[in-house]
Amino acid sequence: MEIYLVGGAVRDKLLGLPVTEQDWVVLGETPDSLLKQGFRPVGKDFPVFLHPQTQEEYALARTERKTTHGYKGFSIYSAPDVTLEEDLIRRDLTINAMAMAPDGRVIDPYHGQRDLQQRIFRHVSPAFAEDPVRILRVARFAARYGAMGFTLAEETLGLMQAMVGAGEVDYLVSERVWAELAKALNEKTPAAFFTTLKACGALAKIFPELDNLFGVPQPAQYHPEIDTGIHSLMCLEQAAALSASPEVRFAALVHDLGKALSPKDNLPHHYGHETSGLPLLEAMCGRLRIPNSFKALAQHVMQYHTHCHKAADLRPSTLTDTLAALGAFKPANTLESFLLACEADARGRTGFENRPYPQAGLFRAAAKAAVSIDISTIVNGKLQGAKIGEAIRQLRILAVTDAINTYKSL
Repeated sequence: MEIYLVGGAVRDKLLGLPVTEQDWVVLGETPDSLLKQGFRPVGKDFPVFLHPQTQEEYALARTERKTTHGYKGFSIYSAPDVTLEEDLIRRDLTINAMAMAPDGRVIDPYHGQRDLQQRIFRHVSPAFAEDPVRILRVARFAARYGAMGFTLAEETLGLMQAMVGAGEVDYLVSERVWAELAKALNEKTPAAFFTTLKACGALAKIFPELDNLFGVPQPAQYHPEIDTGIHSLMCLEQAAALSASPEVRFAALVHDLGKALSPKDNLPHHYGHETSGLPLLEAMCGRLRIPNSFKALAQHVMQYHTHCHKAADLRPSTLTDTLAALGAFKPANTLESFLLACEADARGRTGFENRPYPQAGLFRAAAKAAVSIDISTIVNGKLQGAKIGEAIRQLRILAVTDAINTYKSL
């Protein structure tokens, strides 16, 4: 068989990055010939097979023809007469349209190596515009490689803007949007995913709740960056620096969605934004089918981040009730993730990036004190029903009061 390594593996090898998975293209073969050699078919839309030993993906060389809107609207042609160049030209970016022969020779008909050296994302052909998922992929590549200095070619940005204007992104399905977002949240600079979508106009179509934050002012004394959209992306950057958790990063990104709903007469103040944003978050998570672990943490951060920032000023009863609402008294809880997202919010402001966040320590101390109380006398006593819960709450408040006093004296 005539076999070539293709796509991301070639790109990352040439960049000197580790390669986690390899994809291969096969020329001059048919599905029957691969089946006879022990390959297992897995592709639903086009001929892809798993190697009998390595389990890596081998795809027959193919061409595509656009037939209707969306990323599935293609007619696939695969036959032994399809050339390597014909297979490569259907790919999205020049840096992904290279192949490597078994002897290490690079086949680069569309100048991907040049664009790698110049750190440019450039589309291979006008066919890029036929698949709206490519907008999301370019944004994700920006999140992955932006720290290496990659930028988007002007002509590719223009093509993406034209795709948005033509309504192509309206045909994106929620599963693909979430799949790309989830990957982007795990990259080094996830904020670049959203700045790229903003630049081409896709953010308003795909994530309108986030796009609506841009241009919304905040009080300059607390937010020197002023713009709420910019602040949200700064929070995401700080979350990426503080935690590898995609849930923490997502929660930091969306915690201020409610500020887009603040009455204009109140601006730049945002009274009650902690709760007004909850329906927006609910709608966003439902539309994109975002997993519950992301949604639950984001709800907590949205509703209680101001409480966390003002931890030293909270009444012991309020701090106790907040910890209870966060589930901090349960053996399995997400308090640490909550505190990291809140710290990202506090640091996600111009000039605040390196400030300490002692509020997290106070929350931890209060939670530790509250879960350490002895409730055996209450549980085994004469109290019934709701009175048991209230008695435990009062014990926790006492413990939290002592923790606050001790923490402030340190």
